[in-house]
Amino acid sequence: MLFSSVSFLYYFLPILLIGYLLLPTKWKNPLLLLFSMFFYFYGENLYISILIISSVVDYTHGIGIEKYRGTWIPKALLASSVIINVGLLATFKYSDFFVENLNALFMGDNPLALPGLALPLGISFYTFQTMSYTIDVYRGEVKAQRNFIDFATYVTMFPQLVAGPIVRYSDVADQIEERKRIGRLDKETFFQQFGLGVERFAIGIGKKVIIANALGELAKTLYASQEPSVVLYWVAMAAFSMQIYFDFAGYSDMAIGLGHMIGFKFPENFDHPFISQSITEFWRRWHMSLGGWFRDYVYIPLGGSRGSLPKQIRNIFIVWFLTGFWHGASWNFVLWGLYFGVLLTLEKMVWGKAVKKAPRAVRHIYTLFLLSFSFVIFDTVDLTLLPVRIGGMLGLGDIPAINSFTLYYLRSYGLLLLISVLVATPLPAELYRKLRARLGGSGDGKAAGTWLEVLDGLEVLAMAAMLIVCTAYIVDSSFNPFLYFRF
Repeated sequence: MLFSSVSFLYYFLPILLIGYLLLPTKWKNPLLLLFSMFFYFYGENLYISILIISSVVDYTHGIGIEKYRGTWIPKALLASSVIINVGLLATFKYSDFFVENLNALFMGDNPLALPGLALPLGISFYTFQTMSYTIDVYRGEVKAQRNFIDFATYVTMFPQLVAGPIVRYSDVADQIEERKRIGRLDKETFFQQFGLGVERFAIGIGKKVIIANALGELAKTLYASQEPSVVLYWVAMAAFSMQIYFDFAGYSDMAIGLGHMIGFKFPENFDHPFISQSITEFWRRWHMSLGGWFRDYVYIPLGGSRGSLPKQIRNIFIVWFLTGFWHGASWNFVLWGLYFGVLLTLEKMVWGKAVKKAPRAVRHIYTLFLLSFSFVIFDTVDLTLLPVRIGGMLGLGDIPAINSFTLYYLRSYGLLLLISVLVATPLPAELYRKLRARLGGSGDGKAAGTWLEVLDGLEVLAMAAMLIVCTAYIVDSSFNPFLYFRF
């Protein structure tokens, strides 16, 4: 079930929210668990068993680790948890990939049959969440959850279940318990948090439906063109990069907004990554929950930046090989991860200081230029097309700089591309903050309050209009994918 679907917006969500508001506090987690399981079952009725197995495994392992602390058993249970979770992920996500490559390398005319297992929705996200819980219990950073309903609520919580952000148990442990201890929130706090959630959700669905879907169609059309040009390849790359950003950032906004509506605060996942002035900074702003996960559970345990230079380089490449492979069972994702491994190693050990000293504009151009090729790699599953697309961007081969086909689509989508670039920066939010500050400080207190009330009213109308427009787009369009569902 997509967030940007009629069934979610006008059936699932309203029924959940009504029940959530009416039921006593002690029943909120069971209700959320029930609806979350239905949400997952609606889109993945067969493999819901994998989600349940993962929940049971890490719930029992966490209790065992805490119970037998001080003996050899916790280490064995931690290893068991990691092996089971990684085993499930490897089996369902990578088995075809492993068999295909084994056949290509060794099997010749007697290839092994492909397992043909479907990829369970969200398995890359919820296995990382449950593993992080067990590791944190082992480290003593969180207490094991004894209530299975509460633990399963954390694992299956529908806003972030199938496409993140990767929410660690430590992020929401207090919120799961606090909502049970303090009873209902006071009305002012509740409506304030609920209003923030609705606003964040509306912004997210606008990013997804209005911007990402349209630019996805543009990228698909341009790459399928039989009339290539240098500009066409750059526009296609830009359209895809904006599509995947607004697709995933929009989903994260919706997840965070839904979390606010039901009393949870999830971690941010994006922080305007396209304003970055280095590749290192980009990865502090893009998919922050995944970057933080690999930092805390892979990079630092390997030794991080400590030790000899070869070990530091080894650690970087292990992390980025795994980061690429996490995104998909295809060599283009591995290449994409290693590409960033190379760039981050060079920034860290070769030209990072020179980049920092360069003018701001040069740093920004440098970053966007290198990112451009990363998005092409990410999007090109068929690696035979990679030299064609990158060569086209660099003007290699017998293609014109621009042609009438490219000009037609530039005229048709130019405004949307410009809007997407603007929205990808902090500028709109900054302008809105300045407007509120100016209105709030204008004239006497009563007049300022009136102007702010008018602005608040307009904001509500804008959010309502956004939902109406997005609904019209959803009903009218058959192109409504979530790219990260396949990861």
